[in-house]
Amino acid sequence: MKKLLLFIFLFAFVVQKQQAQSFEFKASDIDIPHEKFVLPNGLTLLVHEDHKAPIAAVNVWYHVGSKNEKPGKSGFAHLFEHLMFNGSENFNDDYFQAIERIGGTDVNGTTNSDRTNYFQNVPVAALDQVLFLESDRMGHFLGAIKQELLDEQRGVVQNEKRQGENNPYGQQFNYLTKAMYPKGHPYSWSIIGEMEDLNAATVEDVKEWFSGYYGAANAVVAIAGDIEPQDIYQRVLKYFGDIPSGPTVERQEVNIPVHNGDTYQVYEDRVPETRILFSWNTPQLGQKEDLHFDLISALLTSGKNSRLYKKLVYEDQIASSVVSFQYSREIASQFIVYGNVKPGGDAEEVKQKLLAGIDDLIKNGPTEAELKRVKAAYFSSFIKGLERIGGFGGTSDRLASNQTYFGDASYYKKALKFVEDATAEDIRATATKWLTKGKHTLVCNPFPDYTVEKSTVDRSKLPEVGEPKKSKFPVLQRAKLSNGLNVVLAQRKGVPTVVMNLMVDAGYKTDYLASPGTASLAMNLMDEGTKEMNSLQINEKLQLLGASLSTYSNQDMSHISMNTLKPSLDASLDLFADVILNPSFPENEFTRLKEEQINDIKKEKSQPIAMALRVMNKYLYGDGHPYSNPYTGTGYEDTVEKLTREDVVSFYDTWIKPNNATLVVTGDVELSELTKKLNKSLGKWKKGTIPTITFNKPQVNSKNTLYLMNRPESPQSLILAGHLTEKYGDVSQVAMEQMVSILGGDFTSRINMNLREDKHWAYGASGFVMGAKQERLFLLYAPVQTDKSAESVTELRKEISEFTSTRPATQAELDKVKTNQILSLPGQWETNNAVNSSVINIVKYGLPDDYYQGYDDEVRNLSLQDVKSVSNKVVKPEAVNWFMVGDRAKIASKLDELGFDAIIEIDADGNPITPALQEIETDIKN
Repeated sequence: MKKLLLFIFLFAFVVQKQQAQSFEFKASDIDIPHEKFVLPNGLTLLVHEDHKAPIAAVNVWYHVGSKNEKPGKSGFAHLFEHLMFNGSENFNDDYFQAIERIGGTDVNGTTNSDRTNYFQNVPVAALDQVLFLESDRMGHFLGAIKQELLDEQRGVVQNEKRQGENNPYGQQFNYLTKAMYPKGHPYSWSIIGEMEDLNAATVEDVKEWFSGYYGAANAVVAIAGDIEPQDIYQRVLKYFGDIPSGPTVERQEVNIPVHNGDTYQVYEDRVPETRILFSWNTPQLGQKEDLHFDLISALLTSGKNSRLYKKLVYEDQIASSVVSFQYSREIASQFIVYGNVKPGGDAEEVKQKLLAGIDDLIKNGPTEAELKRVKAAYFSSFIKGLERIGGFGGTSDRLASNQTYFGDASYYKKALKFVEDATAEDIRATATKWLTKGKHTLVCNPFPDYTVEKSTVDRSKLPEVGEPKKSKFPVLQRAKLSNGLNVVLAQRKGVPTVVMNLMVDAGYKTDYLASPGTASLAMNLMDEGTKEMNSLQINEKLQLLGASLSTYSNQDMSHISMNTLKPSLDASLDLFADVILNPSFPENEFTRLKEEQINDIKKEKSQPIAMALRVMNKYLYGDGHPYSNPYTGTGYEDTVEKLTREDVVSFYDTWIKPNNATLVVTGDVELSELTKKLNKSLGKWKKGTIPTITFNKPQVNSKNTLYLMNRPESPQSLILAGHLTEKYGDVSQVAMEQMVSILGGDFTSRINMNLREDKHWAYGASGFVMGAKQERLFLLYAPVQTDKSAESVTELRKEISEFTSTRPATQAELDKVKTNQILSLPGQWETNNAVNSSVINIVKYGLPDDYYQGYDDEVRNLSLQDVKSVSNKVVKPEAVNWFMVGDRAKIASKLDELGFDAIIEIDADGNPITPALQEIETDIKN
């Protein structure tokens, strides 16, 4: 501490005596002496002695902020910060009043994207009381969380949000957040949260947040002041030592989004001046270039001599203010510059001069004099902050922040060294590297004064909807090459794209004659090289042609698909044919894709929906059925590991033959012209013998059975339930589609309205019939909150049971789904890809060529009796089997009460887990 005080004194002395000279700052001269302790429970304690006043600063940082929230749960970090000031289990009183009673000052809490902190300065005589209070809300808070407290602070936070947004330019960061970060990025929602998310917050949600993030191992306590380190350690151990470490916390990777190209956005607000703002994505907190941007900001807008202030505000007087700053955050930062246009001024002139000032810095960098000036200001600000033990920038704050973000309380030395060492060329290079990438321009204009006209509209009812036009589907044309390749053309004139999809009657179903995972791997490998081109060359040629190509399988079919432009059709067809006729299946690509498929299997076995999809076919079709392997088609780890390149070559040689395929083409091309081109490119493809796939009758040996997969710590249970039903074409497909829409297909379907809108147990739930050429799966799908797993099963049983008995589909429900379907049909076939997909259905299921020409009329003429008849054939409540993925320890006891004929626990590959093995696993965990 003496070293720090001496440096501050020398700095003040030199400024007094040598005002005309610049002072050379050294990062090595700045030191915040401290001792670090780590308690047995993982809590990090930092202690700094400063005996100039009989006070102590207590600064508690939790490494959790808004980026740890989940979609739909925004604002939790900040809301919880508010709750922490309203008492704990052993101190049921307002925290601010408690600190005021003991003479505390500078007391507050703050939340940002990356952390939450709580701090106060108190007389040293009151230190034990503060340690008690801080430790009580860290370790003894759950019992204090009550509904009335949540409701009170929810209202406070929502009014804080309204107050912020009510200020001029209050929506600025809402727009910036969405513009600079893609959906799902941890910074893509605001810190204060969305109103609907705050409204939805429950006591259980808040308790879950506390339990997940407020453990001792996720906290740093920094104490500075008139104290002794060993004494403080003993006191902190006394008050905090019994607090559990808490669970593991996910740490997000550095994720700086690439903002491709310049984007532009304008909005209006009730403000007096236009504001022009530029934003760039920049490096994360603590990196060398992050510190460079602090200097760049000072060069541009800090003080009258800064470039933009001097030019726009002082000299030209066209802007009332200019501001810039580096918004430093843990996994990505933003550099922001904005200027307010003087009323009556020229916004375009301000915009151009702002950009010109930035461009000049990029081109020429700063002068040495400028750089010395902003460095001196930076060091001065840092040092002045260290005069205080608490608050923002004080010693306890510096220590806690560096420990939290970098795992090193002394990291500030490295940051200061970055500033000290920065050269004019460094600054120019950093500005060039980041400020020449895509930026977002946000313009806020004053909201004009408007007037209204007297209305003549009758608003007591909605205007009538006009008669919807019938949808149109192209007439199909067919041809057949001499080698047996069937060709189906859906000609659409005036559209410049051509879509081709080669359908091969193979797919995952062929794996039962080979090894699970073969069809998926073989088709993924097929476009990775030909005899003349490798994978990269194929990709480059596709880009030059403006085309895309993919090869893949599903349960019944294997596909080679191409989307290209009409002018490049001939060259695209040549490439398409090369991939089909001359695949080389390179060994190196085989090895890479095999490893990827094994990794995909591992991912599937960790994802609830994929876990259920992997096992359901085994139990609903039975072993030995062509559909019995995992629905995902990836196979099993052991079966894929054993696959060789020869296995995928064998798949190709066995199944990929012209007489086992149909080419579906959609686009502006004549059939005669197309046939000529195909004879040239695919005519030499040799036909051959195709093995027969025998579909034996599915062996379903159970009903009303629950197959349970344990996924510890799952916050939801995934429910998938169903049974086999009729083949495609055995019942009216149109009637079945409308029946499914009523029961579970639409957002307003019975199942979704029950579990989501009424019970609020699920984000979404549905029912549907899977596509297949043989017996199909009728399934219910519901990911539900863990504590409502059993209740959700009861509700799903009720919905399907009543649908075929006491509460069948109604005329009102049918009219609604029919209207929706009819009105959406014209847009359903907008693109060639969409038309091509429908033609594939015609081919796959053997439908009449004019099926979709009459589809509109068939929907319009559908009767309620048609739907009820199909419902009774397709929905069989007594035949349902159930699959559930969830935390067995939390859901098992209630499941026993549901009356299942059997509950069988299975692993992620669908193998039953024996009771003895379960007992061993339980013993290991305990």
